[in-house]
Amino acid sequence: MLFHKRFIFFLSILLISALSACKKDPMLVPDNNPPYYNEVPDVLIDNYVNRLFIDLIGREPLDSEMEIERTNLKNGGLSMEARGALIDKLMTDTTWIEGDTSYMNAYYHRFYEISKVRLIEGASISEIMEFVGPLEFSVHIDSINEDIYGMETAQAELDKLYDLIHAEKDYMNGLIDINECCARMIDNAVYDQINMNTFNFVNASFDNLLWRYPTTVEFQIGYDMIEHNTSGVLFGQPGQNKEDYINILTHSRAFYEGMIIWAYSTLLAREPYDYETEALMQDFYYTGNFQKVQKAIMITDEYAHFD
Repeated sequence: MLFHKRFIFFLSILLISALSACKKDPMLVPDNNPPYYNEVPDVLIDNYVNRLFIDLIGREPLDSEMEIERTNLKNGGLSMEARGALIDKLMTDTTWIEGDTSYMNAYYHRFYEISKVRLIEGASISEIMEFVGPLEFSVHIDSINEDIYGMETAQAELDKLYDLIHAEKDYMNGLIDINECCARMIDNAVYDQINMNTFNFVNASFDNLLWRYPTTVEFQIGYDMIEHNTSGVLFGQPGQNKEDYINILTHSRAFYEGMIIWAYSTLLAREPYDYETEALMQDFYYTGNFQKVQKAIMITDEYAHFD
């Protein structure tokens, strides 16, 4: 009888252990915001709003804007959707605003300015125009002298400078994509002066756009394309001149990865982890929508400091 009771006892223990071992982990629901968001103080919400305004449109919110956006975020429970709505507003709202024209206009102006800082040392329009004058004079003189080659060469360089100046509005209006916008930033006399000679140009264009220097093989192929118009294959694409090189570089998978790295570096002061890059690349590589990359970073608790 005693043996029977002990047997039943141990059998019960084994059954409980087996059931415990088979217990499933709790299901994690994506974007299911935990209750602690209700405890986030107003000062952190204000800091978040302030940071979004500065990063996206280059200025702090007015008191009236702060009050409105703080209320909207709180009414939305500080959810990812509420944060995303504010980010979309700052990127796309075309309502007239004194001083900015609109949030969308301010956003694209901010993007243009920080892109110039990244690629052409923040050259102002007046500094760019300093390159325009001599080229316009060259076009005029070559025209008088009937130097067709000289005139066309100078005009081509002049057109690149005007393309650079117009990149802000062209990108905002959807006339060019992110690839062409960055291509214009490195295909002009300003960038050439900063990075004199082909050796520096190849190294700088890799470093500025891809966040790394070229391998020995990549450098030699790029150098020969630009310096000698030699045919070569870079990132799996053929080319044989400077224009081909820039087009290949700004359409490579490495270019999109570089843009993601830049976004993380400017918004979170760190580079992305591999899994973060891969998650964003699934959409960005095919759509080229850089605004979605920024938004994905800016709705996080890490950016908002709500964690």
